[in-house]
Amino acid sequence: MTVEGTTIAPAHGGPELPQERRLVTEIPGPRSRELFARRQSAVPPGVSTTLPVFVTQAGGGVLVDVDGNSLIDFGSGIAVTSVGNSAPRVVERVQRQAADFTHTCFMVTPYESYVAVCEKLNALTPGDHEKRTFLVNSGAEAVENAIKVARHATGRPAVVVFDHGYHGRTLLTMTLTAKSMPYKHRFGPFAPEVYRVPLAYPFRWPTGPDNCADEAAAQAIDMINKQIGAENVAAVIIEPIAGEGGFVVPARGFLPKIAEFCKANGIVFVADEVQTGFARTGDLFACEDEGIVPDIICTAKGIAGGLPLAAVTGRAELLDAVHVGGLGGTYGGNPLACEAALGVLETIEQDKLVERAAHIGEIMLPRLRALQERFGIVGDVRGRGAMTAIELVTPGTKDPLPAGPIAARCHAEGLLVLTAGTYGNVLRFLPPLVIPDHLLEEGLSILERAVAAEAGV
Repeated sequence: MTVEGTTIAPAHGGPELPQERRLVTEIPGPRSRELFARRQSAVPPGVSTTLPVFVTQAGGGVLVDVDGNSLIDFGSGIAVTSVGNSAPRVVERVQRQAADFTHTCFMVTPYESYVAVCEKLNALTPGDHEKRTFLVNSGAEAVENAIKVARHATGRPAVVVFDHGYHGRTLLTMTLTAKSMPYKHRFGPFAPEVYRVPLAYPFRWPTGPDNCADEAAAQAIDMINKQIGAENVAAVIIEPIAGEGGFVVPARGFLPKIAEFCKANGIVFVADEVQTGFARTGDLFACEDEGIVPDIICTAKGIAGGLPLAAVTGRAELLDAVHVGGLGGTYGGNPLACEAALGVLETIEQDKLVERAAHIGEIMLPRLRALQERFGIVGDVRGRGAMTAIELVTPGTKDPLPAGPIAARCHAEGLLVLTAGTYGNVLRFLPPLVIPDHLLEEGLSILERAVAAEAGV
């Protein structure tokens, strides 16, 4: 497999998957519509669907549906298939493991692959201090466990989160999440002792981006001291780049100020790298960009190439403080997922995907900025590496303009894009790190046409 090539050879040895956009029916096609009708009678509508095409094969930068359409993938299953769908090293390891055994529960009879994943994460995550890692099933579960560890180790109750943050859909992580609809609406009451402070959001900071880092950090720290008391705070948790909140990159300098405050006050600094981790941003982990060394880092999504796995990695003294039996779960660190994770880490290293993510950003960001120059509805362009976004506004204002219509135009032309943002006005782009350059360029051209059409140009 080569990124520069036009075909991707799947690990199972079948026919090559052409790296091309190909539309043979409307989107969605007739077979997808039939399957979606079945889905509606079997699955509750609360489980949303971005694009109702049913996929039969995927790899490189394309998704092939049941009608034979080949779509360009700018979503990666929400940053999950970063190394590509059915990446060869992942498939080979999973197939071999499935033939040996599929489950024992690591808490009952352990196996080497779980330990190997933990060793890798201890070595690869920021900081040269002694670390421990344990494995769970999802990003939300990782976040919940990070809070458990912080509360246990500090003996404190309070948790501080930020505007525009997203941390999951369980009771505690819903509470940590900022946005009400669709994540929190009518699901309360919520967990206690969670407090929200401002995020340094440059595009929307009242006094402008130049003052954003200092003012937002000062406000957040002042609120913590006055309204909670630093001595009562177990953890501060933040996404280095806010994901569902709209790919908000905090103003430079903000994260170090918050981390320094935590260190000075015995507060556990937790980095939620569920969406940003594993080469997505042009660093292996996004917090490396400003030299942040979290006390605990939560990872998931891109960790295992599509198999359910997540991890909590942190300072040994914090994780070792929890009593025996206080951490774990039946499926956490499933052997198939562990082997997949080892295949992902091999692929990132051997195929130089950290560098590849940076290269993707070098292609995407200039073209997105060109859109901003041409069209008044593009208010902001932001992101790092292969995690980029545009924020849509009413021209001449910062009033949010819904992202759905442009996304729909892209979908109709065979480009899968995702929306995001507290105001629902952000288009976010998460292409697989193995997508060929020509598909990136074609996808951006489709986006340009969709923006132009929505802008009435």
